[in-house]
Amino acid sequence: MKTILTTLIAFLALQPGTTQKIDATFFNDVDRFLKTYVQDGLVDYQSVSQTKDIDNLINRVSQADISGVDGNTIQAFYINAYNLNVINKVAKSYPLASVIDQNGFFDGDKITVANQKMTLNKLEKTHLLKAYNDARFHFVLVCGAHGCPPITNFAYTPENLNAQLEQQTRLAINDSNFIRYNNGELKISEIFKWYAGDFGGNSSNILSFINNYRTSNIPTSTKVKYYTYDWSLNDANQSQGSIIQKGSNESRYIVSSTIPQGSVELKIFNNLYTQKTGNEGLTDRSSFFTTSLSAFYGLSKRFNIGVSTRFRRVQNSPLPSSPFSVFGSAEEGNSRSGLTAIGPQIRYAPVPKWKNFSIQSSFVFPVGQDLAGSNTQPYIDWTGATWWTQFFNDFSIGNKFSLFTEIDLLIEDIGSSDAGHINRVSTPATLIFSYIPTNKLTFYTIGGYSPYWQANFDYFVQYGLGTKYQFTPDFEIELLYTDFTNQFLSQTNGQAETFNLGFRINL
Repeated sequence: MKTILTTLIAFLALQPGTTQKIDATFFNDVDRFLKTYVQDGLVDYQSVSQTKDIDNLINRVSQADISGVDGNTIQAFYINAYNLNVINKVAKSYPLASVIDQNGFFDGDKITVANQKMTLNKLEKTHLLKAYNDARFHFVLVCGAHGCPPITNFAYTPENLNAQLEQQTRLAINDSNFIRYNNGELKISEIFKWYAGDFGGNSSNILSFINNYRTSNIPTSTKVKYYTYDWSLNDANQSQGSIIQKGSNESRYIVSSTIPQGSVELKIFNNLYTQKTGNEGLTDRSSFFTTSLSAFYGLSKRFNIGVSTRFRRVQNSPLPSSPFSVFGSAEEGNSRSGLTAIGPQIRYAPVPKWKNFSIQSSFVFPVGQDLAGSNTQPYIDWTGATWWTQFFNDFSIGNKFSLFTEIDLLIEDIGSSDAGHINRVSTPATLIFSYIPTNKLTFYTIGGYSPYWQANFDYFVQYGLGTKYQFTPDFEIELLYTDFTNQFLSQTNGQAETFNLGFRINL
């Protein structure tokens, strides 16, 4: 009876929805797993993918109860959890040439660790680096690539943690392939550039950190350079192939991609369009400030659903006047503001192999009264619905450049009650050429052309310059300026421009 009861308790402890204290048993089981599937810093992903040996460990990581345990146990647990989840994610998609072939591998897809949903990057940066401020973690957290310090075939344990961190850091720093110092020239891993703040923030402090672990010091006057990170998979069943370059392209946010399952993306884009006309009798300025809010939820990796809204302020004023006067107090008959449209939207990636191609479609309905304007109020928006379908694609060009393309079908003023109205149909096309000098910073140039397919043919053309800065993988800010022209402006000697400020937040 006692044996049956013991077996039942052990069985229930492993069922979904239960929590399990982290103890020596967990670390011993991780150690056995690594000794079975890791050799010489390489992982036998093929064998892992053909068994269920890792499933129990991933389940225990996800349901672990780490309340009340000491700091060393938490750190050792998180290190093993990170490495196990990397192995598991690769094995589930095996065969795989590189982890960077999977969108959101580090920043998007969420794993469960100790009953908390998080990305691999959050596990690394928040729960380890920020919490414990120890740069040695960079030499034990293995990202599934040849460029990482090699994965060990043993588990990290609470009682040996400091010695293991010291050992692996010294091994990496004295590895001539990791720290390449020959004939007075020094090239080091881009890990030291991406996480410069963890190593002191500048080349001098980085070199001091390296020398602290070197058996033979590198002169402090040596110029620090970086070699290209090798993102080819650390697979025991593949010979090390050509280097897969990360550069700045791999870590940038890809606008055209769908967001991962279970994640939420918010975009707030503020656009100030202002035009002035110069012909006699038409010397005035019209300004529209539009705040577009877009929210998406990842139903799956390839299908997202969401909602979009549009809030506008408009002002018509005589020249001379400032484009930014639209933010001033409203003048009756010349200014108005309000929520003007709201509706559902979807984004779909129809071809799995085309990871940066997607289709986005929204259908928004008008909100408010007399949007088209009257003698007492200016025009602010369409009185009918808008259906906007966008085809996105993004192409990386080497490590530092990319080309984004967009072709749209836009039908506006659907079902308007205005007498004699005709839906306005256009097919805008946009090209964006980007330069990505760092993992966080992007500069780009934009060009767009849109014909309006109606009885009296019209068009618009715009071109401009912009920049984006990615403060974190989950928060980005964008600035854009464009010149704008169309047939009416050309005929009236007019000018138009836009000022844009955007934010992206991933939850």
